[in-house]
Amino acid sequence: MIKPLRKAVFPVGGLGTRFLPATKAMPKEMLPVVDRPLIQYAVDEAIEAGIEQMIFVTGRGKSAIEDHFDIAYELETTMIARGKSLDLLHQTRLAPGAVAYVRQQEPMGLGHAVWCARDIVGDEPFAIFLADELMAGTPGCMKQMVDAYNRVGGNIVCGFEVPEDETDRYGVIDPGAENGALVEVKGLVEKPARGTAPSQLMIPGRYILQPEVMDILATQGKGAGGEIQLTDAMAQLIGRQPFHAYRFSGTRHDCGDKAGFVQATIALALQHAEIGPKVRSFLDSQR
Repeated sequence: MIKPLRKAVFPVGGLGTRFLPATKAMPKEMLPVVDRPLIQYAVDEAIEAGIEQMIFVTGRGKSAIEDHFDIAYELETTMIARGKSLDLLHQTRLAPGAVAYVRQQEPMGLGHAVWCARDIVGDEPFAIFLADELMAGTPGCMKQMVDAYNRVGGNIVCGFEVPEDETDRYGVIDPGAENGALVEVKGLVEKPARGTAPSQLMIPGRYILQPEVMDILATQGKGAGGEIQLTDAMAQLIGRQPFHAYRFSGTRHDCGDKAGFVQATIALALQHAEIGPKVRSFLDSQR
């Protein structure tokens, strides 16, 4: 019996220190890529995948995220008075009951952030989105993963192929049997030494996990970096529950990195119907 996937956790409590001073007063998840903040891309991807409830694990200074998905009465009233469309603002509205917020009071790692959402997740499977990984594809990355989940159940992480000389920067999948885009996960290796990685499939911030992972996180000690690592908890599920990776063939933009953020902005600007031609003309003029 495969339980339907209805909930998603968005760990957004990080300090965004790699983007200082831009993130001194603004959450990094609210940094705009063309005309939408990063977090909007992740939420739109979740909605496309059929997710019904968004759970944001926030920290101090993250109220802009809550405001973004709230109704802005003053702004809407002003736009109506000026005869302007509200279509763009309606894209930021979530249905009543479709959003919940919980505070991560200490920065104790991704595993701890996910565990903070345990009471809202309850006994249901849930997705996890790391918003600074912008995954572009048609259909979206999570939609592809949910379609696979509805066939095989269990736990599914996104797998993305990276060059061999980059595997030491990521959590890497130890693969088993393959069935199309689905790859059996035999193990997870966090930042393997160069030349020792069991594959070139890294995990780019998209997960579908069963609720039992919360029980593991509840008693798990600190791992790498002195933080509670989600990877360590997931590793304990392997062999106890079905565990697969879904090989995503779309485009990944690492927006937690300054160069990756700029590249994502350029790539999406070129695809934008309104400004794409102007951006392309500018880039051509710089050659």
